[in-house]
Amino acid sequence: MRESDLLAEEFERHRARLRAVAYRMLGSVSDADDAVQESWLRLSRSDPEAIANLPGWLTSVVARVCLDMLRSRTARREDYVGSWLPEPVVRLQDDEADPEYETLLADSVGLALLVVLDSLAPAERLAFVLHDMFAVPFDEISAMVGSTPAAARQLASRARRRVRGAAAAEQTDVSRQRELVDAFLAASRNGDFAGLLAVLDPDAVFRIDAGGAGPRAREPVIGAEAVARQVLARGRPLARFARPARVNGTPGVVVAPGGQPIAVVSFTTARGRIVAIDLIADRAKLGRLSLGSEAP
Repeated sequence: MRESDLLAEEFERHRARLRAVAYRMLGSVSDADDAVQESWLRLSRSDPEAIANLPGWLTSVVARVCLDMLRSRTARREDYVGSWLPEPVVRLQDDEADPEYETLLADSVGLALLVVLDSLAPAERLAFVLHDMFAVPFDEISAMVGSTPAAARQLASRARRRVRGAAAAEQTDVSRQRELVDAFLAASRNGDFAGLLAVLDPDAVFRIDAGGAGPRAREPVIGAEAVARQVLARGRPLARFARPARVNGTPGVVVAPGGQPIAVVSFTTARGRIVAIDLIADRAKLGRLSLGSEAP
């Protein structure tokens, strides 16, 4: 076997982990795949004999690529109208187990967590993801962000406080989450305002990502009554086409009239109520979903 083939084979052994790192860094499957591909291109142009620790080298490369992408994205976000939400990883509820899905979402990287991570500064996000999720030492992280290990530790600590504060009250009982989502859908289909209020937290937030433009692009709706009115005014017809799904590992729905996905909805629950609804209608993000033979 040629040396290039051996190198490619070795890279493939690490692809799943690199993709998981990149998805947590970027919140986008397509961007994560681009970052992983760039790491392969850099490896193919490098001298393998000069790389003492290939897994560590690849992690460093993909993290640096992601950091550059995050910084560039931050500059572009200034003109984005409405909420920017992560690109979801979706599996219909009745699909068979998908090893690739499980690998990408190992350690429960739900959409709500990605929303919180997206509020962090790029260097904070890198430090938290690499250290807290993948156990990368701070001395290696510091080299990636151009700081000292102590400064990298502080970056991760600040990020950790934000993440813990946002996730502290989240409900983790999947069966109860599904009950709440089902009750929400039933109330939406029936035009039941009181039924919606019964499952929504008083401070519930409804975010829509329509791609940063267009008539559906708007700022988040906050408060149970305001959310319920918005759902009944705009979402009731869509509820008829909602199909149960796992969205980043938690109960959600795919809206797919005629088998063509037009929206993915994720729910965050806490204290026995729905505290956040995230609706992704960005065509670019939905373009990777293909229900085809009843599976996205």
